[in-house]
Amino acid sequence: MPISAPILTILLLVASNIFMTFAWYGHLKFKTAPLITVILISWGIAFFEYMLQVPANRIGHGHFSAAQLKTIQEVITLSVFVAFSVW
Repeated sequence: MPISAPILTILLLVASNIFMTFAWYGHLKFKTAPLITVILISWGIAFFEYMLQVPANRIGHGHFSAAQLKTIQEVITLSVFVAFSVW
């Protein structure tokens, strides 16, 4: 059974935001690492974020407006960040 486009969009956005959160904040645990190293690693992680977010927005745009997609993304971002902060 194929996954519906709205569910697939949300799943891809959740996965994208997990990568984004690690790219933006994961390096804070490695304060002794050189800045250029953490920047390059963060960019590498962000690559996978975009590999998920762009298809999510493309797939979802037929079912959600741009404003709805952004709102969904922001709710997911806050939810993922809360979980990341607790962890």
